[in-house]
Amino acid sequence: MNLFYQPSIPEGILYLDAEESKHCIKVLRKQKGDSITITDGKGFFYKAIIEKPDMHQCTFILTEKTPEVKKDFFIHIAISPTKNAERIEWFVEKAVEFGVDKISFAECKNTERPYLKQDRLEKIAISAMKQSLKASVPVIESLSRFAGIVKSRNEEQAFIAYVDQSNPDHLQHVIKAGSSYLVLIGPEGDFTMEELSLALENGFRKVSLGTSRLRTETAGLAACHILNLVNT
Repeated sequence: MNLFYQPSIPEGILYLDAEESKHCIKVLRKQKGDSITITDGKGFFYKAIIEKPDMHQCTFILTEKTPEVKKDFFIHIAISPTKNAERIEWFVEKAVEFGVDKISFAECKNTERPYLKQDRLEKIAISAMKQSLKASVPVIESLSRFAGIVKSRNEEQAFIAYVDQSNPDHLQHVIKAGSSYLVLIGPEGDFTMEELSLALENGFRKVSLGTSRLRTETAGLAACHILNLVNT
């Protein structure tokens, strides 16, 4: 199934934008009267019939609206941007496919990339949502200081993935199903002791993601996958 995206359906916009229209009409060769499936990225799927197969503005008629199956848990990953932009883009794509609800980017002491292309990351998240046949676009927050993310969190369970040989608690064994989670993932140089202390002071729990030393983006994806598995 091909899934199209039109976030303004709730506001009465019943056509695909130029990029979606081109893919629908020129690439997939959809014609008038053909059925398509659309999401608004806000939790709903729509069945529609193509009314005008214009590759610049394909109009449609809605025939059915179905809510996405709601989850009883919420996953928020706060991760330090990697020096290589492609690696953090890969993380966003795969985390959305696995099922993340919110991604924040934390500026830490050892963060090597002080800026991000917000629009590109949001576009990647939308594409991954469509690819994995989901109906909700995760929140993609802009780069924020580590301390601000730590102090403003409101998730029920909060963890900091810290590379520590004396750290016995694996994330898989300490999370409770059916909850909201925030997991902090540090830069390649890891969190500083001051950052670790700040997180612990604000109710975060230090956890391990396994015995292997993981790259930043791999650690973020591992945390996302573990949280989804425990809630399956």
